[in-house]
Parts: sequence; structure tokens; C-alpha cells
Amino acid sequence: MNYRSVFDIIGPIMIGPSSSHTAGAARIGRAARRIFGLKPDSAYITFYGSFAKTYKGHGTDIAIVGGLLDLDTYDEGIVRSLELAKAQGIDVHIQTSEEDADHPNTAKIELSNGEQWLEIVGISIGGGSVEITSVNGFKLRLSGHHPALLVLHEDKYGMIAQVANVLSRHKLNIGHMEVARKAKGSEALMAIETDQSMGEDVLAEIKAIPSILAVTKLDP
Repeated sequence: MNYRSVFDIIGPIMIGPSSSHTAGAARIGRAARRIFGLKPDSAYITFYGSFAKTYKGHGTDIAIVGGLLDLDTYDEGIVRSLELAKAQGIDVHIQTSEEDADHPNTAKIELSNGEQWLEIVGISIGGGSVEITSVNGFKLRLSGHHPALLVLHEDKYGMIAQVANVLSRHKLNIGHMEVARKAKGSEALMAIETDQSMGEDVLAEIKAIPSILAVTKLDP
């Protein structure tokens, strides 16, 4: 595994006790909130593997809900996240699963607000670092370390090239990119990590491309 700095090894500034079970969980929750883009009415959280066995002792449930409230790992409000979520009208459900997962520290989050719905799967890989491995059934890998773009589009010829051309015109370098689709000719999802943050003008250009369905920006 490559580390950007010594702080990736030590772990982030955080409300304890565990960088993988607490800080990592908070970052998974925060990523879900930012991808969803709205305050959810309900949140169904499923823990797998080690998360399922130790979440109460390590405060994994409190941390992941704190992330859903868009609180950072060091925010003292995390310890009151369940109360804060209730006060904000968010109906939180925590459950565990004995199903096998690809990683021992795995969480699935399902968010809804009226007609909008999101399901993400995230893993905590240690030192507070996480990866988002699935969004609404699309398999991908986002580190959360870099600015990222999620582009939902119709599965048509030339879509990747058109999005890449917009990024190139704005001198944005692609550090990592994945494309997933559920079936040929249906919907597809691009997950693009860039070296530089993207402005709203970039998002507007991409949204204007025919057959683009949704564009979401994620900042680390």
C-alpha cells in the first residue's frame, strides 16, 4: 500500500478509539452523505466482518452516523451523532450481517429522502483510509484521498472521451479512473480521481453533454 505522508501511517486527528473502526467508519459515512448530496430521511447501515463483531465497543455506529451528518473525524459532535441524527429527523437503523465480505471492515449504507435513494459499500483499510467499492450496484474503487467525479451516463460510444476532453481543456490531470456498467447499453458510471479540484464550471460542462444523467463532485 502506498502512503502519501507519515500521517497516513499514524492515522488522522480523530475522536477515538480506532483509526480503522472509528475514523475510517466516519469517512465512509461522510462519503455517502456527499455522494447523496442531501440530508437523508432514513439511513440503513449494515456492518460486516470485524465491523459487525466490534462496532459497539469501538463506536463504529456512532462514527459512521457522524459521517452521515457531514462531521469530520476530529469533530467532537461525533460522540453525540445518534442524538443529533434523531434531532435532524434522520431515522437510523443499524444491523449486522454474517455474509462474507471482500474485506473484514465493510459497511453498506442505504440512504433515502423522498424519491431519491443511494446505496454505497465502503471498506476501512487502516490508518483512517477508506475505499468506496460500490455505488448503487456499480463496482468501483475510490480512495477518498483525491478530488473525484462520479458521472452517471447512458452506455453509449464516446462518452468517456467527451468527459475526458472537458477535463483536458481545464488542465485537470486524471490520476485514476474506472468505468462500470450493469448491462450493455444500459446505464454506466465513471469514477474519476483528479490531481486538482474541479470548479462548478467543469461540472456544468460535463452535465451539458448529451446522455449524461448525473454528475457528483467529491472533495477529500
